[in-house]
Amino acid sequence: MSVRKVADSVTSSGVPAHSPTSDARVPLVLAISLAAACGALAAVQTRINGALGLAIGDGVVAAAISFGSGLVILLVCLLFARSGRRGLLAVAGALRERSMPWWTVLGGVSGAFLVLSQGVTGAVIGVALFSVALVAGQTVSGLILDRIGFGPHGRVATTWPRLLGAALAVAAVLWSVSGQIGGDLPLWMLTMPLLAGFGTGWQSAVNGRVRSRAQSAFAATFINFIVGTCALVAVMLGRALFVGWPDQLPSEPLLYIGGAIGCIFIGVNAFLVSHTGVLILGLGTVAGQLVGSVLLDAVAPGGAGLAFSTVGGAALALVAVCVATLRSPATTRRTRQATARK
Repeated sequence: MSVRKVADSVTSSGVPAHSPTSDARVPLVLAISLAAACGALAAVQTRINGALGLAIGDGVVAAAISFGSGLVILLVCLLFARSGRRGLLAVAGALRERSMPWWTVLGGVSGAFLVLSQGVTGAVIGVALFSVALVAGQTVSGLILDRIGFGPHGRVATTWPRLLGAALAVAAVLWSVSGQIGGDLPLWMLTMPLLAGFGTGWQSAVNGRVRSRAQSAFAATFINFIVGTCALVAVMLGRALFVGWPDQLPSEPLLYIGGAIGCIFIGVNAFLVSHTGVLILGLGTVAGQLVGSVLLDAVAPGGAGLAFSTVGGAALALVAVCVATLRSPATTRRTRQATARK
């Protein structure tokens, strides 16, 4: 079955292309600002999870701790979130009736891989370089997923501003990593966050669909953390059979707040994707992530350090976000004609 046919089946499976929620439309500027703030938090999470992996000496265990702590936080919050419990029941009913594809609840697998990437490579390559490698995956996946209709908006037209913004974002990545290609860093350390970024776009799309069905961003976030924690625990247990367990865990409390940051990130993204589409959400997140990571590496240097190419790439990525949010003349004209007909 082609990807396009899969997208068509999703739209007709009872998960509507346009969310039926009664949420008021969030202004685009505010939505992008919130996405950028989440991106800055993601940069902080990368530094924290990378430091935890380095302190433990095992990035897999660090990732499981980070994701698992987020799930514990959500379990406590679930006791007080009636709408979240209703949302979980709604999703469970939809899965049982098969009106909602089972794979739409697997967004947590991508989140787990992102946190695993942070724990394994974040402290080695640095937050800024990790973030710009993540950008390419987020940008390309956002453009593709919007085009084929995986996001809660259904198919989103691929306009020239969106294409140009995506191309500029990829160029920003190439510029940022140009100083590291051929250096001491192994290629797989740049490839891992690249793949994680592609998964992040898919994660936002499917979490947005779960959120639409559940009528609750909290429920979508909770499901995301259950799936991700199960995936990481399975990997951790399998790996422990061959390499054993860490000797001890670090005592620094700040190393364990990555899960709390992840709760905020996933929840806000699940809410925003129905207002922005996958690509714009991804680019807004990328902008905050790049700026936050550059500032973080400048204030508290770590990993491969902060090169001029990384700073320039971050600036170009900001331009990409601005370009991608512009409306093409044809789109503006169609919107005016539709408004006039009403």
